[in-house]
Amino acid sequence: MSLARCVQPEWLDVLDPGDPRASRSRRDLQRVNRVMGNASILTHALRKAQAPGPRLIVELGAGDGTLLLRVVQRPALRWQGGTIIFVDRQSIVSKSTREAFNALGWAVDTAEADVLTWLQHAAPGSIDLMLANLFLHHFHAPQLTALLASAAARADLFVACEPRRSYGAIAGSFLLGAIGCNDVSRHDAVISVRAGFADRELSTLWPASSLHRLEEYAAGLFSHCFVAQRT
Repeated sequence: MSLARCVQPEWLDVLDPGDPRASRSRRDLQRVNRVMGNASILTHALRKAQAPGPRLIVELGAGDGTLLLRVVQRPALRWQGGTIIFVDRQSIVSKSTREAFNALGWAVDTAEADVLTWLQHAAPGSIDLMLANLFLHHFHAPQLTALLASAAARADLFVACEPRRSYGAIAGSFLLGAIGCNDVSRHDAVISVRAGFADRELSTLWPASSLHRLEEYAAGLFSHCFVAQRT
């Protein structure tokens, strides 16, 4: 029996950014990304795409930027640097994270904005690589359809790593307390899995008229990967 998709508000999205529980939960997310292996999953997807090293990367719903930092640090990608734009309603990329990107040859900019609004103002065909990590699952289907349509018009390569909606992932989300995650993270993990993706759900929402080759698959223990590459 399949698990129906259900999108509900997550506590981290409504807590004040300065709330200690929110700060702790953001640190928990770094740990969760490591457990899920999302940096490795994204790196594998990017290597498989065999795209030229991007000069402009946009990460949607970027959070603190540390996940992308772990990706660009991977020697296997052999990227030479360029510009990264982090788009999020809250600008929380730290000075030390910016400096780490700068040391690798990346200029960093942040856009404190609603992602859908920001995408509407971005020039078509202007972005080499657009990424989303644990972000798309926040949207109901109509919003997600609009977001993916905007991404298709603007990005040569779009890669997303999301929660896999499965009973196994639900069971795993209940165990986050064992690795020290707080109440916010434990609550949001279950909500995230129920709002996650399975099969080819994202491919179905991607605009059929686009010239992108699509790939969608289960990755790791708990993740779901989607890749759209312009042909």
